[in-house]
Amino acid sequence: MPENATEVTAAGIARLAGVGRAAVSNWRRRHADFPQPVGGTAASPSFALADVEQWLRDQGKLAEVPLRERVWQEVAGHPAGAAQALVHTGCALLLVRDRPTAWLELTAASDERMADALPHAVDHVLTARLGPDSPSGTPSPGRATPSGTPSPGRATPPGTARTPRTAGSTAPGPTTFESVAPGSTASGSAAPGPAVVHPANPPVAPGVHRARAVHTPTAQALLPSVPLLRAAAQLAAGIGAGQTFEFLLGRHLDANPRQFTLTPPHLAELMADLAEPPKDAGRPAPDRPLRSVLDPAAGTGALLRAVAGPAALYAQEADAGLAALTALRLALGADGTHGSPPSLAVRTGDTLRADAFARLATDTVLCHPPFNDRNWGHDELAYDPRWEYGFPARVESELAWVQHALARLRDGGTAVLLMPPAAASRRSGRRIRADLLRRGALRAVIALPAGAAPPYGIPLHLWVLRRPTPGVRPGPDLLLADTAGLAASAGEAGGKAAGGGRDRLDWPVVRAAVLDAWRDRADLPGVSRVVPVVELLDDDVDLAPARYLPRPTPGGDARGLGEVRERLAETLRLTARLTPPPATPAVPAHRPRTTVGELARGGALSLHTGNAAPGGQGPVLTEHDVLTGADPAGTPLTGPVGTPLTDAAGTPLTGPEAPGATPDDPVVLEPGDVVVPVLGGGTVVRVVGEREAGAALGRNLQLLRPDPAALDPWFLAGFLRGTANNRQASSYASTAARLDARRLHLPRMPLAEQRRYGERFRELAAFEEALRTAERLGGVLVQGMYDGLTDGTVTPA
Repeated sequence: MPENATEVTAAGIARLAGVGRAAVSNWRRRHADFPQPVGGTAASPSFALADVEQWLRDQGKLAEVPLRERVWQEVAGHPAGAAQALVHTGCALLLVRDRPTAWLELTAASDERMADALPHAVDHVLTARLGPDSPSGTPSPGRATPSGTPSPGRATPPGTARTPRTAGSTAPGPTTFESVAPGSTASGSAAPGPAVVHPANPPVAPGVHRARAVHTPTAQALLPSVPLLRAAAQLAAGIGAGQTFEFLLGRHLDANPRQFTLTPPHLAELMADLAEPPKDAGRPAPDRPLRSVLDPAAGTGALLRAVAGPAALYAQEADAGLAALTALRLALGADGTHGSPPSLAVRTGDTLRADAFARLATDTVLCHPPFNDRNWGHDELAYDPRWEYGFPARVESELAWVQHALARLRDGGTAVLLMPPAAASRRSGRRIRADLLRRGALRAVIALPAGAAPPYGIPLHLWVLRRPTPGVRPGPDLLLADTAGLAASAGEAGGKAAGGGRDRLDWPVVRAAVLDAWRDRADLPGVSRVVPVVELLDDDVDLAPARYLPRPTPGGDARGLGEVRERLAETLRLTARLTPPPATPAVPAHRPRTTVGELARGGALSLHTGNAAPGGQGPVLTEHDVLTGADPAGTPLTGPVGTPLTDAAGTPLTGPEAPGATPDDPVVLEPGDVVVPVLGGGTVVRVVGEREAGAALGRNLQLLRPDPAALDPWFLAGFLRGTANNRQASSYASTAARLDARRLHLPRMPLAEQRRYGERFRELAAFEEALRTAERLGGVLVQGMYDGLTDGTVTPA
């Protein structure tokens, strides 16, 4: 095998061939010519990707590896690791997009010559988008001069820098970036004004690393990546450089879920919208001033990517590898005002201890800070000037981030932070919260439903803050909003199961309620209330919205409870009618049997695995929906008859069997499909009807699409639910069971006999649904009666 060749694990082989991992293990045991491991461990060996592809083709198990899958496998099997491979790929994609002619010239050379020439070309595009790669404290061409003059040929963003020391000071420190009035000198006596600073060259505090987050890779480091870069460029020719990097980065994040704390896209968009000027600002959107936006805990850059039309983006991330990926993601994906790319500055470092933008004043700060961090710098930062509202306790790291965000805003600028609910009520933070209220800095506290962001079991809060403007009277009130009850009501109205969770959030409802409450600052019963500050300044200064917005009683008032009771009574009558007749004893029949795998090979049905996650375009049928009988939320992906299914850009969506489809295209549900959960070891099976048609198949779900001329879907679903059938088709680990649908058994029957069984299975499914509805309505009625009796809205008579 060539040195540094791409390797792939058994899981990667299974993805390439469209089979389960067990099939790969069987191939290794049964076929002596299966490629031998070239790395990894005994428990998780790795194989040469080229050898595996050739073996799969020779065995007729693979016609051609989809390009996207091949590129990802090369990233995952890169000898320097997937993260470093993504950095190399991002640099090359930036070159492909910004200098396509230079890229074509490079690709005409051999791999060795291409690797030798790449660093210079890559450094050119990185410098153009992210600034020069110079060491800390070393001025370089293109950086701002001591007089504050921006680099020639680069746009000036709206971000400004505060000057903490006066001109002529002899205190040690970095070169100041103070602006100089026309006709004066840098050492003049005129008071210095704010300096206009290019984001790629922001003034920084002493000791902060000023080099850009993405360093130019060397020729030696790039050589093993050249085949990957060629393949990535080929993929970019079809879907675009930005989409190519998004696909690869998304795969990397999905493959390492415990290494990253992600901000879901819907939440990021909501936070960006909250930072927009209010609708009564008096100016149409095109006339709003250009915005500079800072994320001091950037992570993967999701918050900055959600900002529409920024002029300048600033980001800082403690993890150097993640900062590099974020910088490339923003450079490849961010769209600026009027179509021009925004200026970017991404820095690496601990934001609280070593702020890379210490003298910056931006229009907007968006932040998803780390929660419950005891090691945030409490001992070292006791006299930091950012603590205008009080020195945070060691356990109040979130309030340190709040004050950091306010310190980086211009007067009147807006900050939106995702906060844990404890930050609104902990006694150790009450003095800081009180000062934030008195000075009008805290403008809203919004409680989100559980499942909005990790940790998914906690209903997190959004804090909206404004930096007070000198001479302007502080706001006299605080907006408190709670969307947890709203989300539950929406779920109940839509027939969804209780319990919520990230897969069950109705984001359009939550988003509309939050934005309406924020922009109108109106009292909406059970949703929002504008509370005078004087009412909040008690001994606890508890700002939890639930304290001031009691959740509505389930079922509403007495009249609403009466309606719930009528619905329950009707459902119970339906349940009585659907109750199965007494079972008739019979001698166990010995029928000829087959398996789902044999039926798939014979063409009687097709098997598909779900890969969609909630939060994308259109509804997703999740594992939670199948287990609880809930409907997928959102708008179906299917269009009118004869209308091609398209995405937001008008590009037709392809089904899993369509020509040109890739493994990452969503599996769109059709009536008659049979869905089986992969995990859990239960006997739950769902037949897709008109309500679910058009949704995408979620993860941890298998779909069986029977040929109506050969198999009845209800017959198929009914026999798949057999307890003994599930046991023999399941494999058991220490904590869970995994179902292999190919091993499930079915009796061989004529289609007419299948339909007779299928009709009985359909009746059982209707009875089960009625029982589930009765249970839900009964719970609402009981809790509503308890609440009504205890709060006095219902009498015991």
